[in-house]
Amino acid sequence: MVVFALRYYWRAAKGHRLRPWRSPYLRWRMETFFGIHAAQLTRKEFFRLLWQNRHRLTGFLRWTAEMEERQRNPRPPFDPGQQAA
Repeated sequence: MVVFALRYYWRAAKGHRLRPWRSPYLRWRMETFFGIHAAQLTRKEFFRLLWQNRHRLTGFLRWTAEMEERQRNPRPPFDPGQQAA
């Protein structure tokens, strides 16, 4: 899970990796995920939100890992004519 979290962070915080609270993409993502206005988000508020919602974020990271895995290893299309009898 840590690898997926770091991979997602590395992609999402491009250009703002040392100051993720300034990233326009992460601000937008936090606005849509948490339902808050993130335009004036400070470093303290950014990390407080992440800590308070770490369980929800873990679920989101699991979902992103699953989507990435499906993209790398797509399942063959379902064919009802080839079901085992």
